[in-house]
Amino acid sequence: MSRRLSVVMIAKNAADLLPDCLASVAWADEIVVLDSGSEDDTVGIATRAGAKVFSSAEWPGYGIQRQRAQRYANGDYILMIDTDERVTPELAQTLRAVLDAPQPGAVYSIARRNYFLGRFMRHSGWYPDRVTRLYERERYQYNDNLVHESLEAPQAQVIALSGDLLHLTCRDFFSFQRKQLNYAAAWAQERHQRGKKTSLPGIFAHTLGAFCKTLLLRGGVFDGKQGWLLAVVNAQYTFNKYTGLWALNHGYSEKE
Repeated sequence: MSRRLSVVMIAKNAADLLPDCLASVAWADEIVVLDSGSEDDTVGIATRAGAKVFSSAEWPGYGIQRQRAQRYANGDYILMIDTDERVTPELAQTLRAVLDAPQPGAVYSIARRNYFLGRFMRHSGWYPDRVTRLYERERYQYNDNLVHESLEAPQAQVIALSGDLLHLTCRDFFSFQRKQLNYAAAWAQERHQRGKKTSLPGIFAHTLGAFCKTLLLRGGVFDGKQGWLLAVVNAQYTFNKYTGLWALNHGYSEKE
């Protein structure tokens, strides 16, 4: 007997992205959208597409918001995706096969093809970029991390699925940079709250390491111009994270 699938996503001001995302999973048994106070037509688009739409304007961080969204789902399995992702036909076929004969207790990883400035990257650590997104609703959920949240399933068997999840990571450079800066700020706040510290040498060591890892160890050089640019972007993101943590460690703030 095939298991029921709930596609779950959190959204905010995603009116331009949502139609294609929803269309790629229209075959699912239900789609749940938890809106985080959108000011555009995100809620209307999701409602007209037949999704079950809920609202929670308070922002507790990505992990807890995903937990909240999952509570509205009723399917046997959860497919957690973002509004800037699309399920390819090959992946949809694979997901249906899993639902027809799932392995109890297992979780499933999906390869993401990440888009950066006109190109779906094939290296640079951005492919296959496997993420664990398909799992049993009653058995697993996401952790509480403010950013870079992940599924809590430490003992579970992880099965890699065929078929890609398209991820429109960077269509507009400045929007992408703003999002990266927000991620860096959340990362620094979270690490600071956990008592983590860094130093000036640590900042520059991590920054240089991020550049070399992207370009050389992860093959970014084979992604052409975008590979070089992404190496710089990753280094910049790392610099922002650790400099933000250093500033918090030393008590620097806007008020000061």
